[in-house]
Amino acid sequence: MKGKSLISITDYNKDEYLKILEIASSFKANPRQRLLDNYVVASLFFEPSTRTRLSFETAANRLGARVVGFSESGSTSLRKGESLKDTIRMVSSYADIIVMRHPVDGASRWASEVSSVPVINAGDGSNQHPTQCLLDLYSIKETQGTLDNLNIALVGDLKYGRTVHSLVEAMSNFNTTFQLVSPLELKLPRVVKMHIKNNNLTYTQHVDINEAMPTADIVYMTRIQKERFNDPMEYEKVKNSYSLTASMLGPSKPNMKILHPLPRVNEINEDVDNTTQAYYFKQAENGVYVRQALLAAILGVIE
Repeated sequence: MKGKSLISITDYNKDEYLKILEIASSFKANPRQRLLDNYVVASLFFEPSTRTRLSFETAANRLGARVVGFSESGSTSLRKGESLKDTIRMVSSYADIIVMRHPVDGASRWASEVSSVPVINAGDGSNQHPTQCLLDLYSIKETQGTLDNLNIALVGDLKYGRTVHSLVEAMSNFNTTFQLVSPLELKLPRVVKMHIKNNNLTYTQHVDINEAMPTADIVYMTRIQKERFNDPMEYEKVKNSYSLTASMLGPSKPNMKILHPLPRVNEINEDVDNTTQAYYFKQAENGVYVRQALLAAILGVIE
């Protein structure tokens, strides 16, 4: 993985996923290792972020790297009309690696093609979020002891949810059964379903979340993303489609865990937080270890 950009989860193969998870486990056991002394990590967030940006910057700091960059594009030369290409070429001459979030689908791929250093996609529009996907894989394996032969219910905004798209593509390598739970307007795009079909796996589609609860090993909740809708009225129709409460967990399997990429709005009631099934805050913590693993592996300081 040394020197290899991560733009889509399909840029890495199954063995590389498992290697990143193995390295992440070593960082979870010993998180403060100054393996990146004298390295510079550029953190370029053209779109607001809390968990992804802070966990990347925490990961870099725990490894001893210096972090440069910005958390919103309004204070950069982009406001003066500088192109994304010029910004990336300039930053890649300052840093050893670029972590980038951008609101436009495909912007990270474009950046990787003009950058002289590796680029990690920290989310591009509704397209991909590969580092969230890897920390989701880590959390699934941590809670279930395996990634193979699991039943995963994906709930909420399956149309625009980039975390869902990446997770479906990755878990299609592990003989997964998918339950796709969404309003009719937010069904999983056909192009993403093709990853399931091409691997001869099974999926079912539901509108009622209760139909998925008895058989799911993982319930992956997502937020209905207001910022992805061009028509506010369309958002109003679906914004309150799901609200998972503790009383709904009764029929679930003993090993079932609830994940969420966060932030949540109202799709998980706070009474779920103290149940044994809630795992989303530990999932967010795992993001630091996985991003330490990615920085270390791509910069070639660990194999």
